[in-house]
Amino acid sequence: MSQEKPLILVTNDDGITAPGIRALIEVMKQLGDVIVVAPDSPQSGMGHAITISDTLFCDQITVKETYKHKEYSCSGTPADCVKIATQEILHRKPDLCVSGINHGSNSSINVIYSGTMSAAVEAGIEGIPAIGFSLLDYSLNADFEPCKKFVKRITRQVLKHGLPKGVVLNVNLPKLSESEIKGIKVCRQAKARWEEEFDKRTNPQGRDYYWLTGKFVNEDEGEDSDEYALSQGYVSVVPVQFDLTAHQFLSDLNSWELND
Repeated sequence: MSQEKPLILVTNDDGITAPGIRALIEVMKQLGDVIVVAPDSPQSGMGHAITISDTLFCDQITVKETYKHKEYSCSGTPADCVKIATQEILHRKPDLCVSGINHGSNSSINVIYSGTMSAAVEAGIEGIPAIGFSLLDYSLNADFEPCKKFVKRITRQVLKHGLPKGVVLNVNLPKLSESEIKGIKVCRQAKARWEEEFDKRTNPQGRDYYWLTGKFVNEDEGEDSDEYALSQGYVSVVPVQFDLTAHQFLSDLNSWELND
């Protein structure tokens, strides 16, 4: 690969043949040398799961004969894909890792469950600047064309400026035409949650089973959150860190009589 261009690792959680990753690859090919390592099947909602009790397979495949870049299909999770890419496939650390474009939102609390963002976070742990991209459209036939301009713009800026150690970007794009998207907003994560319910049923053998259902509840009235930006027609960009320490509580916790 050319050393003059940035080396960009592309992955996702919807599977290597998903339309979203195909759109992301097309954009990244304009910006650098691309290598793809992605799951061989959908891994949505896997969070930061890794494979430790089963074997991993990672095979080079040809998705399109016209592609000149290399692609690898991995049997593991999105985090596994980044791990195996950096440890076994690439001959040097990539300059950037991009994950997505996810079919569906990863704003607010969804970042916790997201395989898309966990791949980006895993890259961040490895010291690689990383971005997770998501479109607020769950359809397999989602239109990713309006995303490309904004994905390219944000990626260029990360390649130019880099990211602080331990920080990755969570980018969500509204389901709008390019002309309807008002711009890009840097935001904080909204305070929202899922009110979950389980749809209980019984199979013909008499065994109970469950479907997870529920509704998304946004409890945040601020105008600086990702949910607000998206509702107003903006692309949201949230800097995310994998250090989960509640730093603001450390001094209070130290005042407890823990050793008495």
